[in-house]
Amino acid sequence: MLTLKQKTPLKEEVPPLSAGDTLTWEEFERRWDATPEIKFAELIGGRVYMPSPLSFPHGKTDSLTNLWLAYYAGRTSGCDTGTNATCRILGDAPQPDVLLRIIESRGGQSRVRGKYLVGAPELTAEVCVSSAAYDVHEKKDLYEQAGVQEFVAVLLHEQEVRWHCLKRGKYALIKASTEGIIRSIVFPGLWLNVPALLKADTAALLATLEQGLATPEHAEFVKRLAQGRK
Repeated sequence: MLTLKQKTPLKEEVPPLSAGDTLTWEEFERRWDATPEIKFAELIGGRVYMPSPLSFPHGKTDSLTNLWLAYYAGRTSGCDTGTNATCRILGDAPQPDVLLRIIESRGGQSRVRGKYLVGAPELTAEVCVSSAAYDVHEKKDLYEQAGVQEFVAVLLHEQEVRWHCLKRGKYALIKASTEGIIRSIVFPGLWLNVPALLKADTAALLATLEQGLATPEHAEFVKRLAQGRK
């Protein structure tokens, strides 16, 4: 007796991930997983962003910003940091240049689920070519809506740092001191020497941070985190 061979269904072809696409998180993840050669892509407001290759000045400032936040996290038990980590926030998928967070067990508002960070970290930092970048517009709006408590934008063209702090659901700028130092409100002891960062003066950047770490406010913060309180 002759039998017909059962046809094997064709594997569904996954469309490419392209800048400008309007996608859900699920479809964004599906397309990105199908193209592992793509290293940087974000979903902001449901739209896919895929930035051009980074310049060396951008990469250098990015590295210093990461060093500054990683040093603080290393001296502040209960805090964690990461670079270019995809976060699931309000159905979108931003990939902050650097983030600083309080871990979940110490009262933080974000959590690691699978291979992604879910929820808003307490602080994000973005290095931008200029104030025209989507980082300080669409992405900033997403961070504000999601409850990222502090957002630091480093503007290379303007040679400026804009440090936003969430107050009553809206971002307000924190002013620098006459010496050019900005002090975090959410993370006591996190001091930024703005001129040092913009001039890539690593020694001065870390020296200012050490001053912040030596304050009673930072010691009290570490104590509160040890008790599981922000």
